[in-house]
Amino acid sequence: MKRTLMQMYIRRSTDAAALYCRAFSGIIGTDYRNPDGSCFHTEIDIGGQILAISEAPADMQPGTGMQFCLHYHENEADRVTAAYAVLREGAQIVCPLGPCAYSPHMFSLTDRFGVYWCLFS
Repeated sequence: MKRTLMQMYIRRSTDAAALYCRAFSGIIGTDYRNPDGSCFHTEIDIGGQILAISEAPADMQPGTGMQFCLHYHENEADRVTAAYAVLREGAQIVCPLGPCAYSPHMFSLTDRFGVYWCLFS
């Protein structure tokens, strides 16, 4: 196997790609666009892991039944805090930033694009 990646299909994909680059200090690598400028297939490198974004077709309900979990090293709590500061804007907070049973630094939320996230260190 060459690699695995997380693929999401969302509406307003270009806005989402910009938000996720800010939230995770990500770098866009592969970037194929649809004729309307939305993401056909955009890959964001997040610390060596790939988050792929594509514009959701009109008949698809984005963000249902899945959660993207990012587990950072203990000394990377600042990355969790920085991502929370960006992703919480317009989000539905499930668990605010703080300690939990398995991490001293964790949050979960559904962002304004309907994507369910859980980040912890």
